[in-house]
Amino acid sequence: MKTIIIGGTAAGMSAAVKIQKMARDPQVVVYEKGEVVSFGACGLPYYVGDQFHDSRQMIAREQAAFEKMGIAVNLFHEVTAVDTVNKTVTVWDSQQAQSFTDTYDQLLVASGAYPLTPRLETPAFERYENIFHLKTIGDGRALKTYLRVEEVQEVTVIGGGFIGVECAEALLHQGKKVRLIQLDEHLLNDSFDPEISEVLAENMQAAGVNLHLGEGVQDLCGSTDEETNARIHTVVTDKGAYPTELVVIAIGVRPATDMLGPEFAKLPNGALVVDDQGRTNVAAVWAAGDCATVPHLVTGDDRYIPLATGANKLGRIAGEVMAGADSRYPGSLGTAGVKFMALEAARTGITEADAVKLGLGFKTVVINDKNQTDYYPGQKDIRVKLIYDEQDLTLWGAQITGENGAALRIDTLAAAITMKMTTKQLGMLDLLYAPPFARTWDVLNVAGNVAKPGPKTTLPAAEKPATQAEKAAIPAG
Repeated sequence: MKTIIIGGTAAGMSAAVKIQKMARDPQVVVYEKGEVVSFGACGLPYYVGDQFHDSRQMIAREQAAFEKMGIAVNLFHEVTAVDTVNKTVTVWDSQQAQSFTDTYDQLLVASGAYPLTPRLETPAFERYENIFHLKTIGDGRALKTYLRVEEVQEVTVIGGGFIGVECAEALLHQGKKVRLIQLDEHLLNDSFDPEISEVLAENMQAAGVNLHLGEGVQDLCGSTDEETNARIHTVVTDKGAYPTELVVIAIGVRPATDMLGPEFAKLPNGALVVDDQGRTNVAAVWAAGDCATVPHLVTGDDRYIPLATGANKLGRIAGEVMAGADSRYPGSLGTAGVKFMALEAARTGITEADAVKLGLGFKTVVINDKNQTDYYPGQKDIRVKLIYDEQDLTLWGAQITGENGAALRIDTLAAAITMKMTTKQLGMLDLLYAPPFARTWDVLNVAGNVAKPGPKTTLPAAEKPATQAEKAAIPAG
């Protein structure tokens, strides 16, 4: 059976390997429009910031390794159309500058997503040389090279999501003056509630990032005397105009599904709707990765969560199913994290904003505590927010921010939500204690013990228990 896979990154190559290993007489053909396969774009900000220098370290497995397994990998090949009646794809070979048609028995769409560009008064991206996205390995190399231009000192990041925040740090590491403009009133607005994002904003400002929140970009103005070497010099928003010598656009992504016809069920943004096996509504066609939805583990609805973790996992499940297995994806919590300098922030499950939008009966608690004992060097503030069912106290979502190991605590909370634990169970969960890592009652225990039925609860730092005895008394209160 011949399988064609559109896209050779996380989801596509995870599926390809599974099909090649599990299917009887497999014939797997991958069409990837870029220059590499199995590429981890999450490393791009750290590459730009000189945390490492070899861009190929972001490639998990080279093309030759897949071909040695028997998988036919075609780089610089873009699928431009799919005929689901005749089971054919039209492919553009950019190196030969020609199109051809190929046939399939089954098809996996793992085409990823395109970076979004803001709507401007005048088109800018194709016109100016000093405007960049950060999505491909080529994007990373081009941006890093341009940052070496001596006159590039003031730079602007448009977008305050994960990539925007990480890119701001990378640019600071390169010695640049950084301005970040975000349309929403809060950073990472789709992933974190204000109690967490405000800590991140404070840290970014303290590090020297000039934050413009609740401000919309309207235009990018540049020189017009030499069209072949035109550069942006001003970013115009609804609140002002700011000089810049370089612009990075990081306002999000759009699923790359334009090659597919109206027979496919899609979300309004173009993401393909799939079930827990990666199947689309069209026979013999699966989808996974940044071009498709995932089922949400808490709400059960179809969500667009473009993360590498979900792409790899659903790609693997789709590959197993395409090879004949009855595997199923349990669902996503959208567990994710971000780091800015020493500050870490992480989230899982639903946010308070999600709960309000869904009309759920919920409560929240926010805890300000310390990450470890005060007598061991390195004690830092840590903040935890829980979202939970107001009746049975089942955990639905969690967010955390702090330093020195704060982010990895989210894994405990993700496991707790997956297993439908209550806040009461979290309060008594047997968590690690040792002076370098945590207090006797970890912040997660404290949050669970404070989270009870009733109005929204916030425990300020001045009111939090300072001793084990005081913490032990919280559940009885």
